[in-house]
Amino acid sequence: MSPTPAYDELTRHCQRLHRFDHLAAICGWDQAANMPPQGNQARSEALAELAGLTHRLRTDVSLPERLQQAEQEPLDDAQRANLREIRRDWFNANALPEALVQARQIATSRCEHAWRTQRPANDWAGFVENFREVLRVGREEARLLAEQSGLSKYDALMDRYEPGMRCATVDRVFGEVRQWLPGLIAQATERQRGRPLAQPVGPFPVDRQRALCEAAMRLLGFDFNAGRLDVSTHPFSGGVPEDVRLTTRYSTDEFLISLMGTIHETGHGRYEQNLPRALLGQPVAQARSMAIHESQSLSFEMQLGRSRAFVERLAPLVVQHLGPQPAFEPDNLWRLLTQVMPGRIRVDADEVTYPAHVILRYEIERPLIEGEIEAEDIPALWNAKMQELLGIDTRGDFTNGPLQDVHWPEALFGYFPCYSLGAMYAAQWFAAMRRAVPDTDARIAQGDFTPVFGWLQAHIWSQGSRWPTDELALRASGEPLNPAHFKAHLEARYLND
Repeated sequence: MSPTPAYDELTRHCQRLHRFDHLAAICGWDQAANMPPQGNQARSEALAELAGLTHRLRTDVSLPERLQQAEQEPLDDAQRANLREIRRDWFNANALPEALVQARQIATSRCEHAWRTQRPANDWAGFVENFREVLRVGREEARLLAEQSGLSKYDALMDRYEPGMRCATVDRVFGEVRQWLPGLIAQATERQRGRPLAQPVGPFPVDRQRALCEAAMRLLGFDFNAGRLDVSTHPFSGGVPEDVRLTTRYSTDEFLISLMGTIHETGHGRYEQNLPRALLGQPVAQARSMAIHESQSLSFEMQLGRSRAFVERLAPLVVQHLGPQPAFEPDNLWRLLTQVMPGRIRVDADEVTYPAHVILRYEIERPLIEGEIEAEDIPALWNAKMQELLGIDTRGDFTNGPLQDVHWPEALFGYFPCYSLGAMYAAQWFAAMRRAVPDTDARIAQGDFTPVFGWLQAHIWSQGSRWPTDELALRASGEPLNPAHFKAHLEARYLND
């Protein structure tokens, strides 16, 4: 007989959940990428049924006793880490009743599906009709999670995506960024003023863009035997480690948004594909947090993807698939990819102005969840903060304003801070890489990405959720999150390069 019967039973339970979550992930991907419009109601109901089923499994009344028994069994350190993550999943699930879990699925499916046409139509009024129910569900989740955990409402939601992170830390970090970011944006834009810049000349056929995106994914090591690239309204990474689904979006007028968006999602995908395979199906084999996940996508898109060394390898692929033109010369392509230009769209933003978009979301979303403002207050606050942070007037432009992201229609409240936290971690990872391998950039320029992928594999990908986030960062880079690396990176690239 096994000396760890309770723990073994818990691992079998987790394997079942993983398989159901696999089905939900693929159904969700299909809903966004392939499903015909009239299928949405039936798909929403099916996903709600599946969400109810997995919630019942996560809140099984026998789990507390098994967890208690497993605590007394002779587990090694890795098993204890897994038990910690199993308990965390159980704790969060038990805060929410099944009816609320299903209501969330129905509300978000309806809101997200309508948002796909409301966004291009600039239809804020129509969006709010569905969003009110999404917000109601989100606030109820926040209330119940807060009661269960003793955290504030927003902290309780953020903890689901970024375990251990609190608003006090986010306020401090974002407050510091608010102090130096406007000056950095002004200095960078002034420094770039008047520099020669050839603009790409389109049109750029979608089939050629797709081939270019897939070639970039191959260059970055994405395994197409365990994943694929498709199209959706908002780019995302989904699926499971065994079957990673990435999406992008194309416009024949320009190609860099789809290309860099694909490189971003490839960072997510490579993380998923390289999580510890021997433990797949167990919580300890999952990505540690969404800031760590975003640190992978931003390591690919920003740290690596916009470096001079990588652009030397990327430029020939662009020429191969889109044809030669002056804009595709490596130096010019690099200037295009590092052009600082305040804009309205977060996912299209350069890496200097990007944090402003995230701070804006956080400063609206937090009081929205805490009940200090209502959905109807969002446009005025959005306009005021866009003017304050980026000097842009967005009045009346809902398409490129509060309707631009899928996060609110899908009730992903508490997620947005992870983007800028991820950018900070990414800068910290590359600082550690360069300390470990001083010729990292020279090797990248030669097409040797081993210093990057080898470091990420050893320190991030293979670790899964083995360690709490602060300890993961400490083991990987010698210190917990240190935003100074992010500021130093931006200054080096945009003020000194």
